[in-house]
Amino acid sequence: MVDKILKKAGQLKEGNYMLIEGSVCRIKSIDKSSPGRHGSAKVRITAVGVFDNQKRTFLGPVDAEVEVPIIKRGNAQVVAVMGDVVQIMDLKSYELFNVKKPADITGLKSGVELEYMRYADEAAIVRIKSNAEGKKK
Repeated sequence: MVDKILKKAGQLKEGNYMLIEGSVCRIKSIDKSSPGRHGSAKVRITAVGVFDNQKRTFLGPVDAEVEVPIIKRGNAQVVAVMGDVVQIMDLKSYELFNVKKPADITGLKSGVELEYMRYADEAAIVRIKSNAEGKKK
């Protein structure tokens, strides 16, 4: 089961995460409009997908319920680098899974410790913690 909670759209802040169209997105900007004569206040949220870097927007009332994912973070070690896919192993559960190789992180090779985030069956590398020789980054 996928963990998520419900929150009012007006309570969210920049940097928070939310689900838009079923994808985990990090909020980049929030614009709130004042209530009109015949309607309630609206909120426009612009966000970028964590796992696919797609720009998405949400437009709705301030009191609308939106889904906020509970993202699991953990430490892992690189097992293998296969083209644009990196196989990593969680250091606590020893679970193996494949992650798309990020373009902005260099120095990924076997033995490197890193931090990752995971939601449902998707995962992304956040940063490198130490290189293969054990030196902190």
